[in-house]
Amino acid sequence: MKVTQEKLPKSQLGLEIEIPAETTKKVYEKVVQNLARSANIPGFRKGKVPRQILLQRLGPGRIKEAALEDLVQNSLRDALSQETIEALGNYQLVSTFEELLSQFQPGQPLTFSASVDVPPDINLGDYGNLSVQAEEVKPDPDAVDNFLAERQVQHATLIPVESRPAQMGDVTVVDYKGRLTPEGEEAVDISGGEATDFQLELEEGRFLADIVQGIVGMTPGETKEVSVTFPEDYPREDLANQSAVFTLTLKELKEKELPELDDDFAQDISEEETISELRESLAKQFAEKAEQETKTNKENALIEALVAQVEIDLPETLIGQEIQTILTQTAIQMENYGMDLQKVFTAEMMPQLRQRSRPDAIARLRQSLALEELAKRESLTVDDEQMDAKCQEVMKQLAGQDVDPQRLREFVKSDLLKEKAIQWLEEHATIELVPEGSLETEETTEETTDTPETGSEASEETTAQPEATADQESEEPSPTPDASEQTATSE
Repeated sequence: MKVTQEKLPKSQLGLEIEIPAETTKKVYEKVVQNLARSANIPGFRKGKVPRQILLQRLGPGRIKEAALEDLVQNSLRDALSQETIEALGNYQLVSTFEELLSQFQPGQPLTFSASVDVPPDINLGDYGNLSVQAEEVKPDPDAVDNFLAERQVQHATLIPVESRPAQMGDVTVVDYKGRLTPEGEEAVDISGGEATDFQLELEEGRFLADIVQGIVGMTPGETKEVSVTFPEDYPREDLANQSAVFTLTLKELKEKELPELDDDFAQDISEEETISELRESLAKQFAEKAEQETKTNKENALIEALVAQVEIDLPETLIGQEIQTILTQTAIQMENYGMDLQKVFTAEMMPQLRQRSRPDAIARLRQSLALEELAKRESLTVDDEQMDAKCQEVMKQLAGQDVDPQRLREFVKSDLLKEKAIQWLEEHATIELVPEGSLETEETTEETTDTPETGSEASEETTAQPEATADQESEEPSPTPDASEQTATSE
């Protein structure tokens, strides 16, 4: 079989395949024999239909179509094997099937054209001499004091107050009822805008700012009306940018008595025995966090510099696969949040979702393929001990899930090689550390990405606060006046 190759754009390979005359005849005869054995024609036993009758009943066109389908599929498969071509996806016929059908004559050579996606050629450029700037993150000198101050507030004791009006920082118990007051119209009650014994902490961002400010200065037992304008971006669209009046009754007023920053406090919020040990532990954690953020900044800068100069003509097969991966990951996250996937991943929405995911897919592919190519060129390897340790770590994270061990090892190996590639870049690049905030944030484009997908857990943890205690979860502000929101702080 004669095969002629031609490189095409988008990492496609054009193939012109000439099928020998003896092959076209052999395949045609085989199709006729198979149909003769399986055809049900009245007056003849199965498998005993004369050839001429079979051709008359089924028609020569139908038999030629069946033979041509076999010829094209088998010849393309054999051509890829013969030429040792690594095809990524299904082939595409360049010659139309109708055109081939008109040319096809059993016992005569047949030539057809097709294209297949193949792994792209990757030009990394001068990757061994990158020069980048990265922001150096230093721990906030007040971080430990701020952290401890927050924990003091969280563990404060609430003391009833009767000798003064309410002030910022107090904790109140109020009854409220809201009414919309559209201009020129009669006021109407707000659905869900009424509560009794609602505990509210007087802090900025804790509740509607107009209500918080309205309570400041009130004394227990006092009732007043407060005018409120809902923000334009208010979560409830029916209330956004609307004017309202809330009737407020202050029933209880409490102030926070902060615990002393002593050894007992340290033991209450952590595993440390003394406040000095706690401060030392927190300082170490903040320093490690800053160091990790600096490391991540350097890695990001190196990857961006590498990807900016890399030349890759991505095949559509890889882009489509990466888009599907992104959508699958999105679906898993949404399902974990309890969202109804059937309402999001509809037939009408899928084309839009795929189009929106395309820039991210291209960016991820460029980065991933560049790092893989670098690892290949520099002969970077991962030993079995590293592989086993990482696989065990991932298996713990995926406990209870059905995992293919072989695919997991392939994924882990690829991930570790990318990490080694980044490490190689760092060892061979010139990196200038600059003060945090001195580099302008660049807008993300379709061909670039802003975070490395290396599988390194360290980068995921850089925004976490030091874990000094198990009960230091931050409390989110309550943006909606609703009776269900009855706790702002604990007594």
